[in-house]
Amino acid sequence: MADAESQDSPVQAHMTATRTERMKWWHEAKFGMFIHWGLYSVIGQHEWAKEVEGIPLEQYEQLAHAFKPKPNAARDWARLAKQAGQKYMVMTTKHHEGFCHWDSKLTDYNAMKQGPGRDLVREFVDAARAEGLRVGFYYSLMDWHHPDGATCKTDPAARKRFVEYTHGLIRELLTNYGKIDVLWYDVDWPLTAAEWESERMNRMVFELQPEIIVNNRNGLDGDFSTPEQNIEASAEGRAWESCMTLNDSWGFNRGDDAWKTPKKIVTNLSECAGGGGNYLLNIGPKPDGSIPEETVAVLASVGKWLETNGKAVYGTERGLFGWNSNANYTRRGKTLYIHQQYWPGHTPAAEAIPFFKPEVVIAIGGLQAKVKSARLLKTGEAVSFAQDEFSLRLTGLPLHAPDQPVTVIELECDSVPVIDHDAIRSRWPRLKVGIS
Repeated sequence: MADAESQDSPVQAHMTATRTERMKWWHEAKFGMFIHWGLYSVIGQHEWAKEVEGIPLEQYEQLAHAFKPKPNAARDWARLAKQAGQKYMVMTTKHHEGFCHWDSKLTDYNAMKQGPGRDLVREFVDAARAEGLRVGFYYSLMDWHHPDGATCKTDPAARKRFVEYTHGLIRELLTNYGKIDVLWYDVDWPLTAAEWESERMNRMVFELQPEIIVNNRNGLDGDFSTPEQNIEASAEGRAWESCMTLNDSWGFNRGDDAWKTPKKIVTNLSECAGGGGNYLLNIGPKPDGSIPEETVAVLASVGKWLETNGKAVYGTERGLFGWNSNANYTRRGKTLYIHQQYWPGHTPAAEAIPFFKPEVVIAIGGLQAKVKSARLLKTGEAVSFAQDEFSLRLTGLPLHAPDQPVTVIELECDSVPVIDHDAIRSRWPRLKVGIS
């Protein structure tokens, strides 16, 4: 993704040399809140409404006058993020619509001079800090409002103006609010990294904020990759963060009721953590800044789960784990955490089988470490187990799952746990007798 000419640049050298220390908190955090909020929230349809519906600019601009959120709405966001167990927040300071949420000196299309009449970025920063959360700024390079936003691709004079405007807005954001932890670029259309002067852009960013981390959406590699609406681990050694919506929309969409369940959020989080990544989960506040009730209910439930099971998420490390249809895995050093999504059991039909023993057992094939102890993370209760060359069997478990929406079992092993089904298949008895 990075331009070849920038691979050995001073900026790239600085990022490489300082990355481990700069990203230490981020790797520990695992779970963050994304906030999409803007003029599109007023009409409650979709953050791409202007583009996909072809709304004329003059008409869309009227939303800026109607956008009048309640004071300090971000305080509710930050309190919810903390309750949900999220450790950082990333807010859309400027989305594709071009509206700036801060008191910009470069455009009047901003929150201070339009409907809100105040600096919404300042309110966000203050709210996050009050709850002890790290602060991130989302910034869309693409801009549907600026007259040079599209013509800059083919008009050199427009490109020069628009690139300087863009760099200037980013400079304001990273100058006016103290220490900022994350800069989350988005959509570098219609220019290349060279045309955006992304190398110079990042140089400015690190001059202003030496400890910041940046993503990979200004045409350069940045510090981390950003799979969107799916979980896709980067190659080992490369940081990554899956960003997802809580329903099907980024911004507030009045008709979108496809809410993810707490169980889905928890399993996504554990899958990201198991692959060494982070999970950035989006909320879309209403135009007044209030949070939809469904959002609050889901995140409160996730936070309750993390109060007991956070040990199996925060600060965990990337692992080598084979696929399991019923569970995810995370690890910290030699400790393996089984995130059992579907609690095993038996049916009345099974009980009718002669000699059937109606007990709950969890089995894991291909675990390449010797288990020393096992316990339920929720209660601390010890779990009995037996292990051979093929599998680990956890026995004597209760009939019903001891925790919701996911039960975690903590295993202490004698070495770093690896789960590799393929490694044992050649030794399976069924293969030795030729049964397919």
